[in-house]
Amino acid sequence: MTEPAFLSAVRESYDTVADSYTELYPPSRLDPIGRAMLTAFAEIVRDAGGGPVADLGCGPGGLTGLLAGMGLDAFGVDLSPRMVELARRDHPDLRFEVGSMTALDLADAGLAAILAFFSTYHTPPEHLPTIYAEFGRTLAPGGRLLLGTYIGDDDHFRPTQAYGGHPVSYESYLLPAERIVALLADAGLVVTARLLVEKPEAKRQYAIFLAQKPARP
Repeated sequence: MTEPAFLSAVRESYDTVADSYTELYPPSRLDPIGRAMLTAFAEIVRDAGGGPVADLGCGPGGLTGLLAGMGLDAFGVDLSPRMVELARRDHPDLRFEVGSMTALDLADAGLAAILAFFSTYHTPPEHLPTIYAEFGRTLAPGGRLLLGTYIGDDDHFRPTQAYGGHPVSYESYLLPAERIVALLADAGLVVTARLLVEKPEAKRQYAIFLAQKPARP
């Protein structure tokens, strides 16, 4: 089967920027709102009994490490082999694998939780149902999802450079928050909380969604 072009573009782009990205965005740069949501997510997962937590689109593993430091059994998956190489270097005690959210090499209903933090907005909208369906498939009944993404009014743009001027070929798709909620619902995931954040200085918004796979169908 031919790989979708967007996956090739994302992989090649993040392989290119991986080293600069790791230097520019250490976990310490996580804003207080994002850190608070991660902390709440970790508490919710622990209180539910814990279990495996997949950081999907983990990049160099900084947030995977934060989750592990909060007492979660966290591991990371990323499309970029270079990102995974850096994650393994910086977090040798944790597990990281190369993989795509469109076809996760994970068992059905085996995860207590998923973190997908700003790792899906390069996905064309027509492919999001596949990714969200994979979230639903791999989460155990009652499992949680924390999804962070940039939002907009079906905005679409293609930068040519990123993270220190490196060339990139990925595209970015900013959907309305309500559309994301609806797509998650179609995948059997119920949004239980959402946070919308305005960033006037960057002229954009982002949203963080907490969702759950129902304990019973």
